Amino acid sequence: MRRPALPALLLVLLLLAGCGSAPGRPAPQDDGRWRPRPGTGWQWQLSGRLDTSVDVPVYDIDGFDHSRQTVAALHRDGRKVVCYLSTGAWEDFRPDADAFPESVIGRGNGWEGERWLDIRRTDVLEPLMARRLDMCRDKGFDAVEPDNMDGYRNRTGFPLTAADQLRYNRLIARLAHQRGLSVGLKNDLDQIPELVGDFDFAVNEQCAQYGECAELTPFVEAGKAVFHVEYELPTDRFCADSRRLGLSSLLKKYDLGPWRRAC
Repeated sequence: MRRPALPALLLVLLLLAGCGSAPGRPAPQDDGRWRPRPGTGWQWQLSGRLDTSVDVPVYDIDGFDHSRQTVAALHRDGRKVVCYLSTGAWEDFRPDADAFPESVIGRGNGWEGERWLDIRRTDVLEPLMARRLDMCRDKGFDAVEPDNMDGYRNRTGFPLTAADQLRYNRLIARLAHQRGLSVGLKNDLDQIPELVGDFDFAVNEQCAQYGECAELTPFVEAGKAVFHVEYELPTDRFCADSRRLGLSSLLKKYDLGPWRRAC
């Protein structure tokens, strides 16, 4: 049999190599879902009158408090918009609060009007969360930030396990993806190795203060943004490390109003 000419053989090998993904990078996908890259600038504002003047490509705002018109205006300015929701805690001030039966509402989580949810009860919570994610989709959001996703590490009033948390977090990610929404993993550092493949980016609070930022490396290595906030450390205490790790870091006040200081 004749051996193939060397240039042709090399061409075949190069084409085959191009079919794979680079190490640490996700395979190319064509579902149209937004996937923010490491280092993407952002603004996180959950209280006060929305300041749309910050020159960043991403805004993370409360899903209930803002209208489709607000999201559309941010889009016209070239921004992607993230829908903040609490998916692991009940909030007595939300318009759907009465839809949650008392049996799934546990201890307070440290914030006024908020109590942990029994995330084992997916029979109750899945349709409720699906409706909230429908709201984010219908308002035109690009992504969702589901909060309070680490109840198993807290005193919730329920005997939650790590397995319960993994199952629930993956449920929320799946519901978001079914609606064309990107989804971020909020905190829950211990389960990042298991969940980095299910989520499109991460949102973290105070990893620098507690010496935990390196635990977010799997997201950066996978080509996924890590949106990070500190409240108590000055920027000269964390920005250098944030830049080295590839995090998108801000200094904010606890009320998460418009004030920010970016690294």
